[in-house]
Amino acid sequence: MLFSRFTRSIKTILIVEDEPLVAFDNELRVVDAGYRVVATVDTQDEAIAVLEREAIDLVLADVNLSRGGSGIEVARVASERDIPVLFATGTCPGGAQQYAIGCLNKPYSAAELVGAIDAVDRLIRGKKPKTMPRHLSLFASP
Repeated sequence: MLFSRFTRSIKTILIVEDEPLVAFDNELRVVDAGYRVVATVDTQDEAIAVLEREAIDLVLADVNLSRGGSGIEVARVASERDIPVLFATGTCPGGAQQYAIGCLNKPYSAAELVGAIDAVDRLIRGKKPKTMPRHLSLFASP
């Protein structure tokens, strides 16, 4: 079809965030944008358990998690399963490029969150992102 919309690579998202209001807001925003949230969790162990049992297209992860957990460890496990990770955090961790496709720095708006996911989706499909949200850093290029 000549005028059909592109098919997203990212359809399902795991949200890993220890701040309840941020987690709720992120979930609401991505669902409103048409994505399916597989789970929203706040600990490293819960995130890894979800990674082991669900089909996930993207992990949206904070770095510092509840109970001393680390989003970097979640990203390591996700990368072993070829699941891209977008950190959404206050400060992008050193070495994040090893396990993540990019980093969205807090604070970010709903539009920046959805735009960041779209930019990652385009990158996964080998295309250049149409727009780059102000707080987004991507670690790969098409």
